[in-house]
This record gives sequence, structure tokens and C-alpha cells, in this order.
Amino acid sequence: MIIDLRSDTVTKPTPGMLQTIMNANVGDDVYKEDPTVNELEKRLATLFGKETALFFPTGSMANQAAIKLHTQPGEQLICDKWAHVYNYEGGGVSFNSGVSCKLIDGTRGMITALQVEENINPPDFYHSPLTSLVCLENTTNKGGGACYDFEEIKKIKQVCKKNNLGLHLDGARLFNALVAKGEKAQQYGDVFDTISICLSKGLGTPLGSVLIGDGKIMKNAMRVRKVLGGGMRQIGYMAAAGLYALDYHIDRLREDHEKAKELGDVLKRRSYVKEVEAVETNIVIFYLNDSINESDFLMKLETKGVRISSMGQGKLRIVTHLDYTDEMHAHLKNVLNGF
Repeated sequence: MIIDLRSDTVTKPTPGMLQTIMNANVGDDVYKEDPTVNELEKRLATLFGKETALFFPTGSMANQAAIKLHTQPGEQLICDKWAHVYNYEGGGVSFNSGVSCKLIDGTRGMITALQVEENINPPDFYHSPLTSLVCLENTTNKGGGACYDFEEIKKIKQVCKKNNLGLHLDGARLFNALVAKGEKAQQYGDVFDTISICLSKGLGTPLGSVLIGDGKIMKNAMRVRKVLGGGMRQIGYMAAAGLYALDYHIDRLREDHEKAKELGDVLKRRSYVKEVEAVETNIVIFYLNDSINESDFLMKLETKGVRISSMGQGKLRIVTHLDYTDEMHAHLKNVLNGF
């Protein structure tokens, strides 16, 4: 039995999802003639109260397209120092859009309205890049699945309106946040100009993300997707998986959160663990004592059939997901208690 908790991207389609994929009604999406893609885009746009949505092969591409839509070369976006758009998208901000990042030292990947306001470059000072966009991430990946306080998001929106800045949400795991905080998708649609939703993380599809936004900002989204190489043909098979996930895989995220919190509690009691960060959703971040060799620890877990991630700087990550069964959970707790 291999227990792979490196990420919630390692899941396989469930039998029900596979059946839905096989029965999908498809067409050529480059011509916008795939009815299942069109249905998924309409459903998510409606859910968030937005005018339009566009299906992308990856979350990184959806984020990069959003940045391109919001900015011009030579401008600057504001984000946390741990933001996915800065750390895990291959330098795409600069490569694709010619934009630099003003990195903020936030808390667990989250920034405040005050920090945003303090880091906006004066628009009439031509020596510095023009600040044009703020990117938030909810839940935060490198921040351990932390969820923003929505009241703080609303304050950030006010700063953006006051300073004529766009506001984009990397919502790769937004449904985790919605479930954990009891929030509604419409709240986020009311605040953000664009939102990227990943279907292949907690929702368990093989691939796919959707960029949702207002009609004006999304006007050139199809063109940008084409430039980035994201045009796809009979991709309705994957869109069908997304529709299935929206029907059956949202409420069950609570199970992932509960298991993650239980694992966090186990780790807090182990002598080999120096620190466990607060667990809010499906990500557990912990640090080993200085006397423990990280590589040896990961190798020992591997011999027990357990795989987790190292995020560098002593940070280890466990991510629970829909393929992580009760049997696996019991086994892993025994393993962790046995070290």
C-alpha cells in the first residue's frame, strides 16, 4: 500500500467520474463548439456571479493569462513572497507578461490591505514600475492551506479601487476555503476581477482549471490562451470530469480537512517534531527537530509506504485528498507514532 500525500494532484478519477468522462458530449473547443466545456464555463461563471469563464489545461496557465489580461510590460504586481504565481510558475510573470513582482512579507502566504497600500508605487514617479495588479492566493499553498479572513479581502479590494488596481485570486484550492469557512462563491465573485479555479487538486479531476471574470477584463482571454498554447479540441471529456467534481467532490472536502487536523495533532505530540503550523484545510506543514536528518526521515517514511513533500528550508508538507482512505489514515497515524 502506497500512501501518496505529496499533493492532492495525485488522485485518480473515481468510477463515477470515469463513467461521466466516457459519456461526455464533445466538440471542438477551439471553435467553442464543445457543449460540455461550454456548460462547465457557464456553470462556474454563474456560481461566482461573473459574466464569463474560460477553460484552461492548467492552473498556472490560467493565472498567467489573468496577469497578462490585467497588465502591460514594465508594470508590477503585488503578491506575498510565498505566492504560487511567483514561486511555482516558472518565472512566467516576467517571461509571459514582462511584469515584475513586489513581494510582501505576509503571514502564511496572506497579506493585508495596509501592506498592499504601503507597497503601491507612486503612479507619477516614472523611475519605478507602475503598480497595476494585486494577486492573492486562497487557500495558500506554501502557507499550509491557510484561509484569508474575508473581511481583510474586502479591505484589500477597497485599496485596489482607490488606486485603480486589478485584483486577481489564485483560487487553486478556493473550494477548500469555502467549505472550511462556510463562505459562498458569490462573495468572491463580488470582490475579485478574475478568479482561477483548479479542478485537479482537491476536486480530483485529471486536469483543468477555469478562469472566471468580468466581460471587460476577459475580452481577450481566448487570444491570450491561444498565445500560451492552451487551445484544446475535444476537451469536453475533462470538462465532464469537472462538472462531476462540482456535483460530488465539494462537500467531501470536509473529510480531507478533518484527517489533516488529526495528522497535525499526532505530529504535535511527537518528540522528533519541532513545530506544526496551524491546520485549517487539507495541508499540514511541519518542521523536524534540528537533530533529525530530513532526507533520512523521508526515506524511512518511504520504506513504510508513505510519501510526503519537502518544500525546502526544513518545511515538510502533507496533503490529504480523496484517494486517502480511512485505512491509510489509520496506518499513517501508527507510522508517525512509531518513530
